[in-house]
Amino acid sequence: MSFDPSTAVSPFYTSAHETFRAQVRRFVREEIEPHCHAWDEAGEVPLELHRKAGRIGLSGIRLPEAYGGSEVDHLHTVILHQELARCGSGGAYVSLIGYAIFAIPIAKMGSAELKARVLPGVIAGEKIGALAVTEPQGGSDVASLRTRAERVGDEFVINGEKTFITGGMRADCILVAARTGGPGMGGISLLLVEGEPTGLERHRLSKMGWLSSDTATLHFDNVRVPAGNLVGEPGVGFRAVVSTFNDERLGLAASALGFAIVAYEEALAYAQMRVTFGVPLVQHQVVRHKLVDMRQRIAASQAMLEITAWRMDQGDRVVADLCMLKNQATQTLAFCASEAVQILGGSGFIRGGKVERIYREVKVNAIGGGAEEVLKDLVARQLGMVD
Repeated sequence: MSFDPSTAVSPFYTSAHETFRAQVRRFVREEIEPHCHAWDEAGEVPLELHRKAGRIGLSGIRLPEAYGGSEVDHLHTVILHQELARCGSGGAYVSLIGYAIFAIPIAKMGSAELKARVLPGVIAGEKIGALAVTEPQGGSDVASLRTRAERVGDEFVINGEKTFITGGMRADCILVAARTGGPGMGGISLLLVEGEPTGLERHRLSKMGWLSSDTATLHFDNVRVPAGNLVGEPGVGFRAVVSTFNDERLGLAASALGFAIVAYEEALAYAQMRVTFGVPLVQHQVVRHKLVDMRQRIAASQAMLEITAWRMDQGDRVVADLCMLKNQATQTLAFCASEAVQILGGSGFIRGGKVERIYREVKVNAIGGGAEEVLKDLVARQLGMVD
């Protein structure tokens, strides 16, 4: 029997949640799942997919209603990310949810003019946004970034380099973290770069996974942007970026569990169908114990996911819990993906199937949104173990 959060007994989900789940699941089944392999081969998802997602409200979760969003609870975030993961393609998934880490800082700290100019198009799927924070010299150490933005009259002039930027090749709007002040977190600001300004160069990166989502290195050589494109006050950029971390880690944990569930379901279906030594694979104790271990880890992680999301909606401070949840979910995914390939055998090694793709994309889940080791250290500090 497959593991389906929509049929699991949970005190948290309401009829509104389940209506939303059914809507997302139908969209994934009809608009995404049949095309994942072709999009991987093409190296991108069609722009029309973003518009279709926007038309049914999937690109505005937890963003202001005034701009076309829907200010729903964190359990809706869980549902959205888990259901999108059912397609079995990290590339298609991250292409559609990348809007969030771009839009949330603008929604929280941007000027009224900036919000009105940018958010409606992104929420509608008409524009693609990207957040550019990571640099070649360091990823998780945001406070040490080197890209600079100097104020010159009514403009900022940006110089520097960003890398591993999801959606960076096709983004219409790029939110750039740059140093406008002194060293440390207090000297960082966020600036919106729109279109193709002079001095912006984009270089596509080739990856082992997420093939249908473009990832880029961006070079800024005296790129000029209006001073009005500053998000919030100067020096609040680090705080603005950090404000996205809670939602991002919740979403990444939910998607990791979504992919783990797909790996489990694919392995279970194969084990029930494939006959070896005269009986289905699942009749062999060693195989069915693998499936039980997968399900056990998924169920435990799912419970942790739902209680953490519920606590976020109660206003609890859950920074440490989110870090542990994200690590728990990605470790569960790594285990389930590996065991699924083992159960499928040669079939799990062939390109085009969900299990092979999920296995190939395991590692990026343990790196994105805060590397596993960095999150463990953050947990230790949050719990007062160290200064």
